[in-house]
Amino acid sequence: MKVAVIGAGFGQYAVAPVYRKLGFEVEVVTPRDKEAVERALASKVDLVSIHSPPFMQHDHVIKAIEHGHAVLCDKPFGVNAKQARAMRDRARERGVLNFMNFETRCHPWRVKFKELAHSGVIGTPRHLSVAFFSNGFRHGTYGWINDRELGGGWISSMGSHLVDFTRWLFNSDVAKCGAMVRTEEPIQRDRDGIERAATAEDAYSAWFIMQNGCTSTQDTAYAAAVPLPARYTLTGSEGAIEIVGNTKLTVRRAPDLAGVSAAERIRRGLLAGEGDEVFDFPPAPGEAHEPALTPWFGKIKDALATRTQITPSFDDGVAMAEVLDQLKTGAVRVN
Repeated sequence: MKVAVIGAGFGQYAVAPVYRKLGFEVEVVTPRDKEAVERALASKVDLVSIHSPPFMQHDHVIKAIEHGHAVLCDKPFGVNAKQARAMRDRARERGVLNFMNFETRCHPWRVKFKELAHSGVIGTPRHLSVAFFSNGFRHGTYGWINDRELGGGWISSMGSHLVDFTRWLFNSDVAKCGAMVRTEEPIQRDRDGIERAATAEDAYSAWFIMQNGCTSTQDTAYAAAVPLPARYTLTGSEGAIEIVGNTKLTVRRAPDLAGVSAAERIRRGLLAGEGDEVFDFPPAPGEAHEPALTPWFGKIKDALATRTQITPSFDDGVAMAEVLDQLKTGAVRVN
């Protein structure tokens, strides 16, 4: 099988090596070389894997579809939900296989997290809390990621994955949501050394009510002074699941407190952790995205061979994009 990878950043350093490992013949082109992109899209390939910036994704996806190619697109799936729906609808009309690169669904710890969530071990899942703080944008170079009109911003970058994770975890769409946004590093220098003012947020806090009644919160920033271990906590009617730093997953079960006095409950609270079950996910050697990309691309390879549509597809991309539009449109800006 042959794949054309459109993307000189993530596409080149993370995506292309995984395709090669799975036996694909790979051609990588930079999205800003229009002629090279046109040649790649017009060539005979089994898949076009698009990892261009969001403001280029609509054009590249539509052209790939018009050539009749199966298409994988990276998040955030265009600059808004209107573009996302246009790409999804055209893929439907042409009958091409389509996939969203929500590869994090396939990361081993996330697979285990969802398995446990629906196993009954914590009763009925109720609320997901996500906290992630990094300094990745701090003192960085101004680019499209800092420009809201080009599809930049931390909601598009991180929120796209987190919204999809929440929908997938709860098996439910978002009914209502809201956000507060801020820009912790408003001025950055571009590649020419010129100071530019960011128009997109680099931090946000958001809340979600799912159609099935579950709830979620996300508190995250990418220009923080220091990075902190990521923390995902799912509470249920009979316990909780928590993973810290993407490496240590802990299941905490509620103790039997029937007939136990308030004083004894306080004492037992001090002994929390006695019945915990722990699963370790040590960091894999090599590129950080590989543990998720490898199983996801393996599924795509099988889908291409059997001409089978699998998820996450463009439908999932549209559902995510519509939530991001709601967050951005209604967000309260604090600075």
